[in-house]
Amino acid sequence: MIILVTGGTRSGKSLYAENRALALPGPPHYIATAEAGDEEMAARIAAHRARRGSPWRESEAPLDLAGALAASDGAGPRLVDCLTLWLANLMGAGRDVAAETRLLCTVLRVQAAPVIFVTNEVGMGIVPANRVARDFRDEAGRLNQEVARLAEEVQLIVSGYPLRVK
Repeated sequence: MIILVTGGTRSGKSLYAENRALALPGPPHYIATAEAGDEEMAARIAAHRARRGSPWRESEAPLDLAGALAASDGAGPRLVDCLTLWLANLMGAGRDVAAETRLLCTVLRVQAAPVIFVTNEVGMGIVPANRVARDFRDEAGRLNQEVARLAEEVQLIVSGYPLRVK
């Protein structure tokens, strides 16, 4: 089972996804794509950890998300938070986003345990003023579409409330 949870900033995506993972059988596993590059991000990561509490196993996959999913399969639901941070990491490292997306989708097709993805819907605003931001927005849209095609369920979170899209 693959579930994609999308929405805007501070819409409640992560909390919704955490609750979904906890409702599934098996010990939940949190796969973090964020890196604490500054104090503010470190504080965000600490707040997420504190909210989740002790039942969660955790691993970090800022770049090798496919490897983290392959390594954690079969031991309970996995929550990946989030795809757009993973994308930013890939772009920042100069990685081939299309190739990494294909690899992720290949691994997803053979997963036995559930995977819940959190991602940001970044394409509902104005066209960004610079090329890097436009490229990111476009790549995020493509990545979200690829994962949504494989997902059995897609939820759009709006102001803390889920709207089932698929």
